[in-house]
Amino acid sequence: MTAQDPVLHGPASGYHDFHPDRSLNFQCNRWLEWIGPEAHDEIAAAVRNVGSYEEWIDAFLSLATRTRAEGRELAAAYCDRAAEFFIPPQDPRKAAARARFLKTMREQYGVQPDRIPYQGAWLPAYDLQPGQTPTGPTVVVFGGYDSYIEEFLPMLTAIAAAGHRVVAFEGPGQGSALEDAGLVLTHEWERPMAAVLDHYGLDDVTAVGISLGGGLVIRAAAFEPRIRRAVAWDILDDFLEAVGRQVAPGAAQAIRALLVLRAGPIVNAAARARAARSPVVQWALWQGMHITGTTSPYDFMASARALTTRSISGRVTADVLLIAGADDHYVPLHQLHRQARNLTAARSVTTRVFTAAEKASNHCQIGNTGACIRTILAWADTLTSTARPNRIST
Repeated sequence: MTAQDPVLHGPASGYHDFHPDRSLNFQCNRWLEWIGPEAHDEIAAAVRNVGSYEEWIDAFLSLATRTRAEGRELAAAYCDRAAEFFIPPQDPRKAAARARFLKTMREQYGVQPDRIPYQGAWLPAYDLQPGQTPTGPTVVVFGGYDSYIEEFLPMLTAIAAAGHRVVAFEGPGQGSALEDAGLVLTHEWERPMAAVLDHYGLDDVTAVGISLGGGLVIRAAAFEPRIRRAVAWDILDDFLEAVGRQVAPGAAQAIRALLVLRAGPIVNAAARARAARSPVVQWALWQGMHITGTTSPYDFMASARALTTRSISGRVTADVLLIAGADDHYVPLHQLHRQARNLTAARSVTTRVFTAAEKASNHCQIGNTGACIRTILAWADTLTSTARPNRIST
């Protein structure tokens, strides 16, 4: 491993006001988290006059070119990823930016993914071995709706260096499993999880799901007994509610009713009208259809409706850690309390709400993910008989 970890071994980047658009501001903070606080001023300058997604794409592609010329490969990779995030799937710049991001991240961290056979295709996975005697059971990590597992390599390698074996993978609808293997998102997350556990011969694992992965990990734990500890980072027990929240206040309830009525033409017309007035809704629709392999807003919404844990949370028997941010603009805080109530058979349920005072109150604790990671590892260590003192201080 040649890259330095900017998350666990450095100061919290904090959450900053880069842009008046809440979604774009979150993305700025998201990439600052992984590049490091030293990138604050150049990100602020890049987005100062950004008024559209196209201007965002141009700004970050330019910043990627400049930082790469300066020999700052890791910063360039994340700038490419920042641009790629908003490039439509059919735009050739997307594949090129993605290829540069993956190549650079893998080179910087000296890793290459395994390919795990899955339903006639494959899942990418990284098996990161600890730099010392393992401090406890293997930690299995996956992302959520539209992340690449390579984004988290600073965090994953730091956890491994602290003494934990880390297996990180992408399931259907994520990263290379979607873009290269052609697997679209599924709510039946126990299937890819089982394939990963079988491939590496794992039992008694701590499973960590990030963002939408916080709902997927509960689904997997409900059907996969080898998950003894499940971490929902964050909770996301109802994806359709989160999607509707981005469309308009109260939209989820109306969408749900229209889905029950199978009112496809009405949903499609309303969604396209809203998208014409809102770039973020337009982006969310084509991104959602791409990830779920659907061809209309109605079909995407129907797919999103399946991403809920309400009917299966009661099957989970693992120890569970539920994590939320007090100011999360994607996931409403009441989902934390609802999920906790629904985990009726869990061995234990621990909840943790991060606040602005901790610089970690936003989605996935962007601003201070190090505090969240330390919380997860300390929680898991208290539950395992083989635990030794964690080398990452809390």
